Amino acid sequence: MGKVIKSSFVLMGLGIASLGLWSCNQNSGKKEEKGVTVDSVQHKKDSLIVVQDSITKVDSLRKDSITKMEANVSYSGAKDTTVLLTDSVSPRYIYLTFDDGPLNGSQYLDSIATAKGIKINAFLIGEHDKMSKKLHGYTERYKNNPLVDCYNHSYWHAHNKYSTFYSNPQTAFEDFELAEQSLGLEHKIVRLPGRNIWYVGDRKKVDLKSGASTAELLHQNGYKIMGWDCEWKINGVTGKPDLSVNQLYTQMKNLLRKGTSYTKNNVVLLTHDNMYQTKKGQKLLSDLIDSLKQHPNYRFEFMRNYPQ
Repeated sequence: MGKVIKSSFVLMGLGIASLGLWSCNQNSGKKEEKGVTVDSVQHKKDSLIVVQDSITKVDSLRKDSITKMEANVSYSGAKDTTVLLTDSVSPRYIYLTFDDGPLNGSQYLDSIATAKGIKINAFLIGEHDKMSKKLHGYTERYKNNPLVDCYNHSYWHAHNKYSTFYSNPQTAFEDFELAEQSLGLEHKIVRLPGRNIWYVGDRKKVDLKSGASTAELLHQNGYKIMGWDCEWKINGVTGKPDLSVNQLYTQMKNLLRKGTSYTKNNVVLLTHDNMYQTKKGQKLLSDLIDSLKQHPNYRFEFMRNYPQ
């Protein structure tokens, strides 16, 4: 019992001491407010830092808000207010490329190019052209449209067995030659099936080594090998895209702004003819084109004019 009483007195003493310290701190603060002291000057400096930190945080929040708005705003039919000053410095070139034609969907691409007044690029497969009169007719539509350039995407498309196809570079090279003759192509420009390989002028970029020897052989024989910077996938049956129009538009715009495409100020989009069989797919492509056309210095261009 005595121990308990002693403990209580100790606790009461500590409490009184704490109250005294708290009271002293309060009184000290009041005295310093009345006179200019070193501590009060430091306090003002600390307050200034707090204010500056707050301003920085607000600015960061505003920047984040602008970034989020830019990512979410739909640009279809609306003026793009996020254009940087660098967008007006020099022309930026857009290359819309469509692989695997002629296919059902090619006829709509031909019509969209005409309606929008833009240049597009069709990488054709020789086998597809020979499959039916209808598909051959789509090839002829392309070739008769001054807004469409036709290029080489092989004859057999490697039968979709790419490693086997590229294991014999000479045979692969002859396949491209066959496609060129069969399709009556004017330009020695190719895209390798299943490979994102570039070989233009003295510059080259190889994604998978199994296609490198074929690309080298083509280059030695005067061909330009074209890859791509970004890709758009659209379900040819449902018309559902893997990226929204705004997401793809922003991706292409950022590649141009940051100079991170294969060639600065040039961006190449890969997509495929059969993705535009449906009205949904055609609408998506039209909306993308409209968004890109908002920039007065964006130019839709042929791959034959791609810089070396």
